[in-house]
Amino acid sequence: MKHLFRNIFFCLFVVFAPIMAFTQAQQFSFTVAKDGSGDFKTIQEAVNKVRDHSQQTVTIHIKNGVYHEKLVIPSWKKNIALIGESKEKTIITNDDYSGKDFPTKDFTGNPKYSTYTSYTVLIQATDCSAENLTIANTAGRVGQAVALMIEADRVSIKNCNILGNQDTLYTAKDGRNYFKNCFIEGTTDFIFGEATAVFEDCTIKSLSNSYITAASTTPNQKFGYVFLNCKLIAAEGVDKVYLGRPWRPYAKTVFINCQLGKHIVPQGWDPWKGDAMFPDKEKTVFYAEYSNSGEGAVTNERVAWAHQLKKSEAKSYTLQNIFCGWQPN
Repeated sequence: MKHLFRNIFFCLFVVFAPIMAFTQAQQFSFTVAKDGSGDFKTIQEAVNKVRDHSQQTVTIHIKNGVYHEKLVIPSWKKNIALIGESKEKTIITNDDYSGKDFPTKDFTGNPKYSTYTSYTVLIQATDCSAENLTIANTAGRVGQAVALMIEADRVSIKNCNILGNQDTLYTAKDGRNYFKNCFIEGTTDFIFGEATAVFEDCTIKSLSNSYITAASTTPNQKFGYVFLNCKLIAAEGVDKVYLGRPWRPYAKTVFINCQLGKHIVPQGWDPWKGDAMFPDKEKTVFYAEYSNSGEGAVTNERVAWAHQLKKSEAKSYTLQNIFCGWQPN
């Protein structure tokens, strides 16, 4: 009798195992819609449903709508692709900022939000991407208020709006981040952090007289921020913007084949004087330009410690070299 039941079980397994596998395969795609027409009404619900440590890409399609969320993709939810229905109408938004009262206390015991907890979207998992959507922090000009914070390697952001004021985009960790055809706006240090990041064919809009980048590249990184074929523009009345200032002493930022508007100051770069811990950062930073155009690209008044790349040097700034073999495309 035991042998009979064993044989029956084996036959059932052989018959239904392919069906079970097929059913599981359907879970590699979810749809989010606020009106209830998808699998979930919130993006966070869809992220939570993704199998932990997935080794295959899971696509989350997000229908048009304004999603008031504080979205987190934790480190164990790898290989997630967020795909919006349209760049302008698929919007993830929040309004936390540094100094705002925290509902209780954060994990450090802070009763206030900080730069590091003010994000609208936080990506901590490797091999994630976002496309065709808007990520915004609408707190206004109240200090640091991050829209997108990335703490992961091999993260690709394409055709997205990243909107805020101070500290809009925080590339927080020594990972590889790629931004393609994105619109990024802000006021002070609105692209900042440690990552090796390439911005290709992006539009960068300054909303006030201040600084665009504040890299904190580590000494062991060959590349920091690299802007390729980007367009730097400004809001009306903005006429004194620096390409960058170093948050940490080994900051690296390079602009290649970019169009620099007249709002870029002749000096180009600022040394961030007054930092008691790192008083002479201009001695260790690497700020460089090559083959840029526009009224802000004139280099004869650039600070003495900035570099103008040679053609042979500029050739090394390829995705293959910068990302050490990772091909985000």
